[in-house]
Amino acid sequence: MADGGAGRSWLRAGLTSGRVWKVLGVAGVAGVAATGVVVARDHRRRTQMSPDEVRDRLHQRYAVTRDESSDETVGGDA
Repeated sequence: MADGGAGRSWLRAGLTSGRVWKVLGVAGVAGVAATGVVVARDHRRRTQMSPDEVRDRLHQRYAVTRDESSDETVGGDA
């Protein structure tokens, strides 16, 4: 490794180890913030539904999964 090692390319780019950690920290904070936005949006959508709408959606989802599981057991060789 005459070039100083491939793992040290950030040094050639002018980044010190402190800057690398700072960039990684900022990226981590941005990722956490983006995740929080997604969770908040989902929570807002769920809280705007009435209990009857939630119940209807759950019944629909259950019916679909029940139909899919019965289709798999009818045609399979067990």
